[in-house]
Amino acid sequence: METSLILRVSAPLLLWAPVAVSLYLLVRGHNEPGGGFVGGLVAAAGLVFYAIARGRAAALHVMRLPPPAWCGAGLLLALASGLLAWLDPSAGYLTHRWWFPDIPVKLPLNTAFVFDVGVYLVVVGTVTAMVFALVTED
Repeated sequence: METSLILRVSAPLLLWAPVAVSLYLLVRGHNEPGGGFVGGLVAAAGLVFYAIARGRAAALHVMRLPPPAWCGAGLLLALASGLLAWLDPSAGYLTHRWWFPDIPVKLPLNTAFVFDVGVYLVVVGTVTAMVFALVTED
């Protein structure tokens, strides 16, 4: 079945809107609803829409890495977020650490945010891997 011309033309333009919203949800997640899981679902939805419009190969090209690599990177990042607590021997595994980079934007970073980025990558990789397995190429 041939996809419509409107869908094929609008897919690249509409891919970046969900990705931008997902990054906003990722950063906002500690103070308001959102975070790595919800942001990852929104980003994966944008990639799935792109795969439906342009095909699995085009969506994999946009992702640059295969979905299992996204999952692996996310798991390693989530694991690494807990390892930073070992700088203090009396702290537990997921004890939060904060740092305040000297940049013009006031953005306090912490290990929970690093963990959320790991969850974001795992969710994007898992959802896209499941859906791309179902998208057939003609």
